[in-house]
Amino acid sequence: MKLTDPLMHVRGASQFIDDIVTPSGCLHAALFTSPIARGSIRSLNTQAASSASGVVAVFTHRDIPGLNQVGHVIKDQPLLAVDSVEYIGQPIALVVATTRRAALKAAKLVTAEIEPLEAVFSPREAARRGMIHGQKRALTDGDTAAAFARCKHIAQGKLATGPQEHFYFETQRALALPSEHDTIKVCASTQSPGTFHHHIAEVLGIPQNKVEFEIRRLGGAFGGKESTAVWVIAPALAAFLLKRPVKLVLERNEDIVTTGKRHAYEYDYKIGLDADGKILAYEIDLYQHAGACADISLAVLGRSFLHVSGSYRIPNIRATAVSCRTNIPPNNAFRGFGVPQGNFAIEAAISHVAEKMGVSPSVIKRKNLLQNGDTLPYGMKLEKTNAIRCWEELDRQIVIEKRQAAVDEYNRKHADTKRGMAVIPVCFGISFAQTALNQASALVNIYVDGSVSVNTGAVEMGQGVNAKIQTVAARTLGISTDKIRVDTTNTSRIPNASPTSASTGADLNGMATKNACETLYARLCEFAAKHLGLPTADISIKENAVYNKDKRTDLDWDKLSAAAQWARIDLSEHAFYATPDLHLDLKTERGRPFAYYSYGTSLTEVSLDCRRGTYKVESIDIVHDVGQTLNEVIDRGQVEGAVIQGMGWSTTEQIRYAPDGKVLTLVNSYKIPDIKFCPAHFKTTLLENSDNPFAVCNSKAVGEPPFIHGLGVYFALWQALRSVRKDKDVPSLPLTPEKVFMYLHE
Repeated sequence: MKLTDPLMHVRGASQFIDDIVTPSGCLHAALFTSPIARGSIRSLNTQAASSASGVVAVFTHRDIPGLNQVGHVIKDQPLLAVDSVEYIGQPIALVVATTRRAALKAAKLVTAEIEPLEAVFSPREAARRGMIHGQKRALTDGDTAAAFARCKHIAQGKLATGPQEHFYFETQRALALPSEHDTIKVCASTQSPGTFHHHIAEVLGIPQNKVEFEIRRLGGAFGGKESTAVWVIAPALAAFLLKRPVKLVLERNEDIVTTGKRHAYEYDYKIGLDADGKILAYEIDLYQHAGACADISLAVLGRSFLHVSGSYRIPNIRATAVSCRTNIPPNNAFRGFGVPQGNFAIEAAISHVAEKMGVSPSVIKRKNLLQNGDTLPYGMKLEKTNAIRCWEELDRQIVIEKRQAAVDEYNRKHADTKRGMAVIPVCFGISFAQTALNQASALVNIYVDGSVSVNTGAVEMGQGVNAKIQTVAARTLGISTDKIRVDTTNTSRIPNASPTSASTGADLNGMATKNACETLYARLCEFAAKHLGLPTADISIKENAVYNKDKRTDLDWDKLSAAAQWARIDLSEHAFYATPDLHLDLKTERGRPFAYYSYGTSLTEVSLDCRRGTYKVESIDIVHDVGQTLNEVIDRGQVEGAVIQGMGWSTTEQIRYAPDGKVLTLVNSYKIPDIKFCPAHFKTTLLENSDNPFAVCNSKAVGEPPFIHGLGVYFALWQALRSVRKDKDVPSLPLTPEKVFMYLHE
């Protein structure tokens, strides 16, 4: 099967938002945003901007015909500020001009008198003041106080993880095209067609059937285009009011300073083990740095909260989690959706207690791995658990104990350089945190010439979801993939679509596609049987032809499609899929919030230059469970890409804020991993003989879970650093070379 999108990308033939030919008279939009982190707006002057060359209009909150809100879950985020601002970069006025340059210049002419108010930038301080989104969550399973009293080994501490910039290739952008009868079409780079469709209708004050939202593909997203609605709705507002096409495109630095990031977290942890190394008790408090508005933070926090036990059996656990309201741009979804932050804490706690015990962390991890029949802290019993299988397959390939012995021996013999290694197991729950989002629909059309069109709510953003849906349709219909085209994502064909995120894109939309194709397949088999005068039970479709038992007939797929059309057989089918048996009681924090789990184990080894503080990732070996792969090339690429992105979060990707809350890290100083950062030895093994009845065609989600393996670099560096000195705590994530140098020499 050819992967159409990658071929188009390398040839420069793929169309993104900026490649759409804009109609004559298209206008361009820019935003005037808050220069301070918190304050009361005393006055706003747009006169100079309105009179500037090329400017067509300047809009404020007073011009919004509908609801001035783009809050994703909670209605706490105005599209345009009214009488106060809560973060630097919050939109206040919308400038529309004949060129983008004119719009940007005019936006600088808008002035505002804003009375500064005290801003809060620490999540712990926000929590202390009661500045939180939603409610504090608490989960207790067993009796930690009694368990700690029985523990032989106890470790406790504080840690933090930093934010991460999404750094998608295609920045935030949208093109809005007004039409007759107050209708509007919006083409945008976003992961959430259903939600943004609803937001646009609300802000414009029109019914959703007057809004058409279309997406061909995104130039990357990683979660950063799931809930950031401002950049899509602002040009739609201008186009609706002016009755002219309007485009808005952010420059890279505009995107960095005004959009949300991966949530930074702070942690208090305590872990206790018995004399044999079995975990008896674990306590963890999570402080999420959410930003000024709730956005999608509560859902992210929920997944962190439900993954605090990682891949381990912990009989006694107490966890709390709070989303802290601070005066920075609202943080949002990012690949992993809170799970990496939840996993980080338990991995750090195990590394800490292992150090006190004088053993390798991998020894403790292996003793406490989840297995079939175990129950997670929120009451979900595990089945088809492959945590141990992944670990044992990796151990068979590389012999973990032998690798650790070699690292220890190297460190005994060398002073100027050190080595470190870390084994990271993965147990990642697959489903949306909000049960209602676990649904999808598909529309499959067979044309008279035998070609097939598949429509779903899935958004292609480089992860290969369209190729997987194409494969599902081809397998189910018994035809080749070259006969199938996955169409654009369009709200007029597939309404109310859930976001393409949480690694569920292929699961949900693929299952809906399969359901539609199964109905069409049965319908066509029944028709073919009548057409050929054969029993329906003897008819099958495969290899682009109709078969009578194992014998190919003269009726091929194209002839079958044409004959069915002329016989007035319906060649279109809409189908729906909702993941069954999902539930979580937020009062008791008990339920079955996930359809299944993705597993994996990795070993990462690093070398450290103790004089310079620099380091190198020497090798990564991974065994990851993808069920029965729908496309091995795509799945391997997703594993490797996720790991590299996780490595960046763990090490080089650091965002700095000024004391006033301004983002200081711009494109030239933000260091994402490049090809030179990747290890020379990077081996990925897809676990064999893994079945998964809970997803389409026995596959498993692969977009997010492998990100956790990227934590291996941090914990391998932890081991290398502790072989040099142990008189102070290892710095928090990201473990940049600068932090490493200061740890070694300060």
